[in-house]
Amino acid sequence: NSTKHRHHKTRCLPRAIVCLSNQVLKRRSKYHRKRDRLDSAWPLELHFRVQTPEKRLTKMMETGKRLNSDGHDFAFYIRVLSHSARDTSPSDPAQDTAVLEGIRKLHSMCKENIDLVGTVNTSINKLFQRCSTSTSEFRPTTGLLLLAMLQFFLDFGEYVLHDTDVSLHIFFKTCLSRQYSDPVVAASTLDFLNQNKTKLLISHSTLLQQYFPLLMKVIAWNGDKLSEAFLQLFPALMGPSSFLPLFPALLDLPTLVLALENLERRSGSLLGNNVTMFQKSPAPEALLALMDEAYTGSSTADLGADSGDENSTSRDETNALFIDLLKDENDGLTERHWAFPGMAAALQEVGPVQSERLRHALKLAPLLLQIYFGVAIRDANESLLCALLPMLFVRIDAMFPDKNFCHEAQQRCLEFMLAEFQQSPHFIAVLKKPIMDRIGQPYTSPAKAELALQLCWAVGEYGGGGSSYKDAARELFESLELLLYENLSSSRMTAVNSDPALTKGVDMVGMATQARLLCFVVTAIAKLATCHRELDPRARVCLAKVARSQQVLDKIVWRRARDFLGLIHAPAICSSILGPPVGYHHRPGNVHWNEGGNKAVAHIPFYLLRDEKGPPFHNFSLSDVLGRA
Repeated sequence: NSTKHRHHKTRCLPRAIVCLSNQVLKRRSKYHRKRDRLDSAWPLELHFRVQTPEKRLTKMMETGKRLNSDGHDFAFYIRVLSHSARDTSPSDPAQDTAVLEGIRKLHSMCKENIDLVGTVNTSINKLFQRCSTSTSEFRPTTGLLLLAMLQFFLDFGEYVLHDTDVSLHIFFKTCLSRQYSDPVVAASTLDFLNQNKTKLLISHSTLLQQYFPLLMKVIAWNGDKLSEAFLQLFPALMGPSSFLPLFPALLDLPTLVLALENLERRSGSLLGNNVTMFQKSPAPEALLALMDEAYTGSSTADLGADSGDENSTSRDETNALFIDLLKDENDGLTERHWAFPGMAAALQEVGPVQSERLRHALKLAPLLLQIYFGVAIRDANESLLCALLPMLFVRIDAMFPDKNFCHEAQQRCLEFMLAEFQQSPHFIAVLKKPIMDRIGQPYTSPAKAELALQLCWAVGEYGGGGSSYKDAARELFESLELLLYENLSSSRMTAVNSDPALTKGVDMVGMATQARLLCFVVTAIAKLATCHRELDPRARVCLAKVARSQQVLDKIVWRRARDFLGLIHAPAICSSILGPPVGYHHRPGNVHWNEGGNKAVAHIPFYLLRDEKGPPFHNFSLSDVLGRA
């Protein structure tokens, strides 16, 4: 009986379970039946436990090893991505880590079997849309997820006709603009860009040029750890649209660090903040000014401008500069905030104590400038270089007020200017107007004086652009002539009005600078007259006046003028010594030193030994040579 009872029990139990299941299924909605079909592939213990999405995904990852051993790893990781893309609840870092591992596994599988790309792309595309739209919960793991999906799009986007350019712009605008200060996201972004640099330059050539201000913020805030990676990426930031705006951005890299630190003090944290929320709109103040002018006949803005509040003006100019530097995209050339005379002092008040980030930026900026100038000389076209040089003239003394930084940056700028004039001497004639302005401007800083000296040397060394630029050479000569006469007049007035009792207080540095300037001017005048013979009479008059001013000028100045005056009377020797280095190969007296590597140079002319046989190095005597001569 017991055996029969057990058999009857076993036979009735499946029938009862089926009846119960039919009753339950009738009551379930269409949506739940669909979920049952999707979940039927998973282990039984996952169906009978009520779990949160986070615990459910963790359990799925724990059972991944068993699924891999069964050969169902592809379906498992597809399920992980689909669940994460469908889940609308806030995710935790553990869940993002699991999804990131799934993306990487699927990426490696697609490399082995290209037929899987279509299926994987659908899930990754949905997940990318969810991650990019959830801007309120951006975490470092979200940035890493987006980078992993971007790598998949770059590698396999052409197989499924996916527009990777749109996805890249979404990442920069929604993720990196809010997480540039996070060290993990910043390092991963630079590694991603360096790894795909060739693809980006070929297929997305304007991407890095458009977002270079955002990448400058990345290196400004994380520069001590990411310098090497950024130096590898930096040449790729240079292009037709970013070439000119990149130069002031490099000079303002220390100022950008100061702006970021100021933004952090105001907002508490840089993560999740955008500079646009700190930008003050001038519309309400402009509307009030118009209303006040309409009803009272006076302008509020004019009263504020005449109030003389220098501190308020300095703060406004500094804030305007900070807002301009904190932008994320390349908007072209910025406003000339450095034209404000108190900008350097205002920056020193904002950051009286240099932080570690600022000190690193002060060391990194000259190195970036050197790379920038090297690429510019090698790859940039003439129109961009002609536009860059006047910007260099303006910014030569407009930079962050640090002594060592200013010295290194100015030295690299002057070296680039001279190298560019050597490569393209005709730039001197094309840029004659800004050159004459910088030569004749008041030298209010040592940087402006040094720029004028180097420009005078370049004008003389390269003949004002060459022998074909007669008009430009004449205008440049007149500018140098005027500068020479002004300094002669000021020297005579100083000598007449000086009191012997007060000579001990004379600024010796100023006198040395003036003597050095006059030496450069005298040399440039003599060289211009050598290259352009029509300027020879005027050059002789100038040099004669300087040579006769022995009582008021430094000894080295009037001696140099006297020597040049003597050389001008011997045109052949003068052309060899003072003539331009290129373009005059057939003038008498020119020595072509660049041909010394393939031509013999000796005191005894070997053409006298033309009757000797063999190499004429050791088979002759001085008596033979002198006798034939």
